[in-house]
Amino acid sequence: MSEAANERRRRRVRYHKQDHVAYVTLDRPEVLNAMDLRMHEELGVVWDDIDADTDVRVVVLTGAGDRAFSVGQDLRERARLDGRGASPTTFGSRGQPGWPRLTERFDFSKPIVARVNGFALGGGFELALACDIIVASEDAIFALPEALLGLVPGAGGVFRLPRQIPLKTAMGYLLTGRRITAQTALHLGLVNDVVPASQLDQCVAGWVHDLLKAAPLAVRAIKEAARRSLDMPLEQAFATCFGWEQRRMVSRDAVEGPRAFAEGREPVWHDC
Repeated sequence: MSEAANERRRRRVRYHKQDHVAYVTLDRPEVLNAMDLRMHEELGVVWDDIDADTDVRVVVLTGAGDRAFSVGQDLRERARLDGRGASPTTFGSRGQPGWPRLTERFDFSKPIVARVNGFALGGGFELALACDIIVASEDAIFALPEALLGLVPGAGGVFRLPRQIPLKTAMGYLLTGRRITAQTALHLGLVNDVVPASQLDQCVAGWVHDLLKAAPLAVRAIKEAARRSLDMPLEQAFATCFGWEQRRMVSRDAVEGPRAFAEGREPVWHDC
């Protein structure tokens, strides 16, 4: 079998589940985990499976190798598609493989930790921005260079970045494609932790441990309420009916938490 045929057949995503955690790895290190249509298709299946599996409570998303989380869209594939007269792309991925992609799964309720080592550029940065917690190595680099390529950050970067850092700061990065170091990202509040690469897995494991200690329904209710209420007036947020909160408030775990505290023991969570 030719090398090209082997490349077409090789899976783009590594995925396994262990102890209530789903580990998802973008697996094209030879091209810095650039995302082609095949990878998006595989990721779509993975997100569907995680969403449906009640045993999974936390997701860890990372890139293979030590050079990149992901450098975003596979531009060589895009150039080939353009050469064949493919339809132009814009915001969102409707009608494309893997839709809805993580960046458009607005109701994905399980917490996702992005483990970022090296480059997170373009769609890779957008993927990280769609996660709930980002843990980065000291050598991590973030950027949305689409303007330099005649493109736009169509996977939500143009929408999410101004929501996560001050507008003027976000516009500076969006309009120029300038890079953001890990320490600057930490200063801006874009990431939760920055550690040496040798401590990255340990730091991620700490976040996973803390997430698993929390009641699953409470975590999902908090995530939904926080994200859906971002653009709501405060009064409206208080009056809104959030689906996961409706489940949490009548769950066994809403009783188990206070009871365990009163009895001086660790809670045993039942509901997902």
